[in-house]
Amino acid sequence: VDGTLTDSREPIDPVFREWFKQWIKQGRKEVYLASGSDYPKTQEQMGNDILESVNAVFSCAGNAIYSKGILKYSSKWTLKDPQIQWLNEQLFKSLFVGKSSRHIENRIGLVNFSIVGRAADKEQRKKYVEFDRQYKERKKIAEAFNDKFGDIAVAQVAGETGIDIMEPGKDKGQIAQYFTEPF
Repeated sequence: VDGTLTDSREPIDPVFREWFKQWIKQGRKEVYLASGSDYPKTQEQMGNDILESVNAVFSCAGNAIYSKGILKYSSKWTLKDPQIQWLNEQLFKSLFVGKSSRHIENRIGLVNFSIVGRAADKEQRKKYVEFDRQYKERKKIAEAFNDKFGDIAVAQVAGETGIDIMEPGKDKGQIAQYFTEPF
C-alpha cells in the first residue's frame, strides 16, 4: 500500500481511488493488498469499501491476514525485552534533533521502530528523511540489530522513517506461500 497505492502514511488519491475501485470490479481477477502497517492504518488510507472488495489484506508484512474485514490469521510473535532495551539505547544514541514520541510500535507479528517517532508530524518526518538519507542511520541500526539478534529477530529498513523487526522469514516475502501460481 504505502509507496505504491498511496504516499507513505497518506490516504489514497481520490481520483485514483475511484479508478482503483472500478478496476477491482472489472473482469475476473483476484486482488490482494500487502502492507507493513496494521489493518486500522490501512483502513484510514484505503477505506473499508476497497478493503472489503479485495480478496484479502496482508497486514503487518503478512503476519495478519484479513478477508472482508475479518481477521483470519494472526501471528503471536513478540519482541523480547533485551531487544527492546537495545532499541531504546539506539534512540538515546541518535544524533537526530526533533524526535517526537511513540518510537516503538507493537504490531501483529512485528515491531516498528522509529527514531523520529510514530507521532511525528509531516515536517518532523521530512527532516528525519533528510537526516537518514545523509547518515544512513536506519540502515546502520538494522545491520547492527541483525548482527546482535539475527538468530531470533530480523530488522529491515521500512517506509520513510521506520525499521520493521520480525521473526526470521516473516517479512512480506512470506505472503508468496499463499499463492499456487508464481507471479
